[in-house]
Amino acid sequence: MIRQLAAVIRRFPSIIRIPYWFFRRLQTRYTIGVVGVILDQRGGVLVVEHVLHPDIPWGLPGGWIGADEDPAAAVARELKEELQLAVKVIRVLHIRKSFPNHIDMSFLCETQSAVGKLSCELLDHSWLAPDDLPDLHCFHRESIDIALNCGRNGS
Repeated sequence: MIRQLAAVIRRFPSIIRIPYWFFRRLQTRYTIGVVGVILDQRGGVLVVEHVLHPDIPWGLPGGWIGADEDPAAAVARELKEELQLAVKVIRVLHIRKSFPNHIDMSFLCETQSAVGKLSCELLDHSWLAPDDLPDLHCFHRESIDIALNCGRNGS
């Protein structure tokens, strides 16, 4: 019976498109935030002071992915927009559902240029040793710890 159903769907693929369309419309929507973890040669971490984060202003650079945007492309775009910083995205470090209907993703990134003029969303930036970091959102701290442990473990 299942093989027959599959054969009909393969012959007439439009049959399944309508239920898929409805299914996708009924699913919970999420916003997705992306941040980049960038380490320098001395083990310093790039952190930025955000204008729009009054409670914990310092954190990793990043932003939100756009509609139908690849998350890795989004973090590279955000770093370019906010810091005039070109990066190579190496890999995903950490993913977590941080708030209702919100997912955060962090990426290990490698600089390909120097930090330039900051966008109006940022007040400052700094390269800090892990022990000198200010209070950070938990997700940012976890992402930095994962990046530092990857370097030590060679993974």
